[in-house]
Amino acid sequence: MFGDVDFTVIKLIKTPQEDQLVIEHNSDGLRGNISIPGDKSISHRALMLGAIASGQTTIEGLLLGEDPRSTAKCFQAMGATISDLNTEKVIVEGIGDKGLQEPIDILDAGNSGTTMRLMLGLLASQPGKFFTVTGDNSLRSRPMSRVVKPLQQMGALIYGRKDNQNAPLAVIGQNLKPIHYHSPIASAQVKSCILLAGLMSEGKTTVTEPALSRDHSERMLRAFGAKLDIDPDTNSVTIEGKTPLMGQKVIVPGDISSAAFWLVAGAIAPNSDLLIENVGVNPTRVGILEALQMMGADITLENQREAAGEPVADLRVKSSQLKGCTIEGAIIPRLIDEVPILAVAACFAEGTTKIKDAEELRVKESDRLAVMALELGKMGAKITEFPDGLEITGGNPLNGADVDSFTDHRIAMSLAIAALMAKGQTTIHRAEAASISYPTFVDTLLELTTK
Repeated sequence: MFGDVDFTVIKLIKTPQEDQLVIEHNSDGLRGNISIPGDKSISHRALMLGAIASGQTTIEGLLLGEDPRSTAKCFQAMGATISDLNTEKVIVEGIGDKGLQEPIDILDAGNSGTTMRLMLGLLASQPGKFFTVTGDNSLRSRPMSRVVKPLQQMGALIYGRKDNQNAPLAVIGQNLKPIHYHSPIASAQVKSCILLAGLMSEGKTTVTEPALSRDHSERMLRAFGAKLDIDPDTNSVTIEGKTPLMGQKVIVPGDISSAAFWLVAGAIAPNSDLLIENVGVNPTRVGILEALQMMGADITLENQREAAGEPVADLRVKSSQLKGCTIEGAIIPRLIDEVPILAVAACFAEGTTKIKDAEELRVKESDRLAVMALELGKMGAKITEFPDGLEITGGNPLNGADVDSFTDHRIAMSLAIAALMAKGQTTIHRAEAASISYPTFVDTLLELTTK
């Protein structure tokens, strides 16, 4: 529940009513330096690999959102010792050769598709052990067959609702066999699930994708000692099974998916100059930078460096006159989570922006294509929904409205940025969804708009 906030000049109001965020138009621009939470994808993987490795793993900068907490709880239930997540350094004592313990209760992945899909690869490869995995209402409706089917090809025994497509899922661990899986979609979750299953299997397992997806798993697996062969020409990754992992020190950079909200806010709000510090700029994740630069955004990378195998930079964004463009093809897997906030940017761009090949968004925490079309439409956006994307004609002023996040964290934050530039007052219902990936989002928004 949001607490009462009392300002002399109110630009942003947190209401005492649960799950409502009220935002008034802010025309003063956004200026200053901000830090963002740790990368969600890297946080999940650090917890998982630390849990199954031998020895101790130290994680700095772990995201404290609900999704990584779900991952930590699941692996604690299977024998890993994980220290308090609210500390500067999180310590994970891995289980090593003992293997995952059979939990005494159902494993709950909460709202986290990453937790469930990646974890299934590990559970399926624990011979003779039984696991049941579930999640919240949203996660139980999301398709798991995309990982269940390749795991079944490896010999996994997984049973669930709707012909093994939806959780709850029951898993009976097996000795899996290696495969070469040609994935029909570019998905880091699918790729990572199969690689983790292959890590526990004899022989070599290969995943080939139609386009390059984010490679955090490959980077971290190598850091922990796994043997991988990567062929960028064919978008293929091969892992050698039964290679022991050893605990490591992991430094989690800021999440570029969280930075995306401020990149767009800084670009569309007049008189803005924001420096977003310590952002991970992994080449498989910077599609948002490329797309915004295609639209004419004034974004520069400063203080470029490397931290624990991941490229990092500070991102400076200034007010810009954006122009519509077409975003499609191979760039989409590298910005799939940022499409909702890109739709907001398109509302303030000259001309028409087309987003194509993004049908994957229909099976996220919400149907993000349908929801963004509906909610931005309430605010006056000229937006058309297509089976695989959106078409937005910019230049139509947005007006405050009652909108809904559909309990989707990226929808909630995207609508908040749109509300900053909308005339009048916008009420976002179920806004606490933002805490799933960005617990301090509202605090940062308050900081930037009350100076």
